[in-house]
Amino acid sequence: MASLPPAYFDALYSGDPDPWRFRTSAYEAAKYAATIAVLPRPRYTSGLEIGCSIGVFTALLAQRCDALVATDVAEAALAAARTRNRNHRHVRFERRQFPDDVPAGVFDLIVFAEMLYYLGPAALVKAAAVAASLAQPGADIILVHWLGETPDYPLTGTAAAEGFIAAIAPEAEHVAHRATPQYRIDHLRCRG
Repeated sequence: MASLPPAYFDALYSGDPDPWRFRTSAYEAAKYAATIAVLPRPRYTSGLEIGCSIGVFTALLAQRCDALVATDVAEAALAAARTRNRNHRHVRFERRQFPDDVPAGVFDLIVFAEMLYYLGPAALVKAAAVAASLAQPGADIILVHWLGETPDYPLTGTAAAEGFIAAIAPEAEHVAHRATPQYRIDHLRCRG
């Protein structure tokens, strides 16, 4: 199955500015807190968040990064994210379709929060290679994925996480895994 196109997300946001209830969901709040708790360093020089949506998690991540680039494919989501994070002047928002279009730079933190399962299998392998090329030696890569049904998506949360971990294995070690009945968090560290 191919990756979901940007039009899929544009349609979602045109019908609902917060289609996954990021602002109000207890699940999202608990997952965000658990994800922040997994970060092994108190501070990062340069972070990259792929799939920032409306920027709710971005606001938390911004507190741990000196500079943060947050990307998404949907302009409506990015507009909301920019508004929500207007006081975080060290955060830059960019419309990009990962892994084919990536920001310039290298990063000591890369976060994929509930987005790798939107990629088809070939794009997932490319995503791992691109992530490795964007990561500084010793960088932390965090994967977060819903474990429930994903009928519209090319991959399940488990398949996306395990496929990415296998593809990036020559460049990064899998150092931690945490799972709840609803989601999993994986922490990888780049070699070198």
